[in-house]
Amino acid sequence: MSPEKDVSRRDFLKTTGIAAGTLVGGGLIGGLVGYNMHGKGTTTLEHGQHGTATEETGSPKAKMFFMNQRDFNILANATERIFPEDDLGAGAKGLDVPYFIDQQLAGQYGSNSKEYMHGPFGEGAPTQGYQSRLTRAEIFKQGVQKLESEAQNRYKKSFNDIDGKQMDEILTAFQKGEVQMSGVTSAFFFTLLRAATIEGAYSDPIYGGNRNMDGWRMKGFPGHQMAYITQIEDPKFQKIEPNSLGSH
Repeated sequence: MSPEKDVSRRDFLKTTGIAAGTLVGGGLIGGLVGYNMHGKGTTTLEHGQHGTATEETGSPKAKMFFMNQRDFNILANATERIFPEDDLGAGAKGLDVPYFIDQQLAGQYGSNSKEYMHGPFGEGAPTQGYQSRLTRAEIFKQGVQKLESEAQNRYKKSFNDIDGKQMDEILTAFQKGEVQMSGVTSAFFFTLLRAATIEGAYSDPIYGGNRNMDGWRMKGFPGHQMAYITQIEDPKFQKIEPNSLGSH
């Protein structure tokens, strides 16, 4: 989000150090697949035809953490500024990234249930990992509320009603740690938000994001193939249509 770095998403997709095939390792994914595939949660009729699970879309699209539509829209708009739609393809919204994050926050990722969460809680160095007494669910809930209050304070409008440039200004302030938050820095919240956005764009669609595997297509990633026996001996470049876990 830094104004000094004018990097197009085309360059980002080419040079990002996070390989599409390894995003799930040590990241958000975990503990929600069984729950999610049953479609429990608040249904979202405004989401069109994505209320049922299919091989292409993966899991049902239902809100499981954000019960307030305004807050969910704030999350969605923030992720879209981080991963916008362009000539290469869909942005965060088109890839269902907001639903991915929402569903992860409702599970073990959001509750930090598999991590040590006892004190002491000192202020960690930038190179250190998780240092907050708050769970990720609490951090995201507070972060979304702070995005809204910053928009109200700066522009007298909801975050959902300001333009993209104004959203970028607020998100940049979070990235620089300029926004006061309780129990966590705004810079750390931005780091979580950005990482979750990228993972939602590139994880297997079974987890709720990467709609129709379009994130993989932008990276040229084949997804989860049963085998490469018919291609491995061919010296020509192989362009393989991606496959989701849900199609096996």
